[in-house]
Amino acid sequence: MIKSGTAEKLKKIPIIDLASGYQLIKDEIEKAVLEVLASGHYILGPNVSLFEEEFSKYIGAKHTVSCANGTDALLLSLMALGIKQGDEVITVSHSFFATSEAIALACAKPVFADIRENDFNIDPLKIEKLITKNTKAIIPVHLYGQPCDILKIVEIAKKHNLFVIEDCAQAAGAKLNGKSIGTFGDIGTVSFFPTKNLGAFGDAGAIVTNNEELANKIRQLRFHGSSKRYIHDYIGLNSRLDEIQAAILRVKLKYLDEWNLKRQKAAEYYNELFKNVKDVIIPSVKPNSCHIFHQYTIRLQKRDLVCEKLKESGVETIIYYPIPIHLQKAFDYLNCKSNSLPVTEKICNEILSLPIYPDIQRDDQEYIVEVIKKILKE
Repeated sequence: MIKSGTAEKLKKIPIIDLASGYQLIKDEIEKAVLEVLASGHYILGPNVSLFEEEFSKYIGAKHTVSCANGTDALLLSLMALGIKQGDEVITVSHSFFATSEAIALACAKPVFADIRENDFNIDPLKIEKLITKNTKAIIPVHLYGQPCDILKIVEIAKKHNLFVIEDCAQAAGAKLNGKSIGTFGDIGTVSFFPTKNLGAFGDAGAIVTNNEELANKIRQLRFHGSSKRYIHDYIGLNSRLDEIQAAILRVKLKYLDEWNLKRQKAAEYYNELFKNVKDVIIPSVKPNSCHIFHQYTIRLQKRDLVCEKLKESGVETIIYYPIPIHLQKAFDYLNCKSNSLPVTEKICNEILSLPIYPDIQRDDQEYIVEVIKKILKE
């Protein structure tokens, strides 16, 4: 609690502060949006083309194909690779639902591999035993902004002639050995949902690839499978990034590295504050890995108690994700509840994501950690 005059006022700390971030670049954003409005060109216009060029240069890929959202980015990728009914795609159960949902929407079967405790990402050692004659692809997720062991995964995929689609929804700007994630596999998919490190002011997404043939096919698939107006080579989607969102993303892309660095420094400060708190396991950062901390996620045994008490103290937290995908009702038809994923199921009971964003204040971080320390001592 903090005091305001003679009355106590509850401190309020959001999980992410989008409004304050907007104020820092308000003039640039509004100028870009107004220019689009005045142009009369709102779909697949110059800002979309320029953003695709600029993001390709930023991430180090030959091609970026923008689309309506991160879920469509996954689905379009699967469609472009010819994933169909009867095919199997290996992925993780500890992720946002869209990762597996896209596989199901492509009429394929998601097959769940367990994760590693230290980084919450797919365990490469658990992949090969899941590969069958029906396996066509692997979708690893770079969760919370931490690159997964993508080099090992690509090695396994090449050995078994499988595609790799990197789910980079939470990791725009993350790197491994100095190379941007999303550029190791056949395709990388990105979400620009407003809360992401690079977020639009609505839904938006993109696919990156070094394969020109794939890029061209995805461009058609995002626009009803059309090669030119009223000529349709494929059954596709209506999934296009609009000009306003592209203009906003072009402004924000210039600041992404700066914002990611601020997140990293905030994470380092959390680590320092938690240094002697033995009941809290802080996030790990792997060697040669650039973790961009989309989330700062701790583990602790008294998770639910801490979550509730932090809420009472004005601190917003989120559990990403409380129920593994393989235990969700929507996937009952897979009959995979009996196939235990022990690490995934354990982690889901221990994880808690704390507030983190580029301009989080150190005194807010100190307050959060002090509240947690107090709760754990009770």
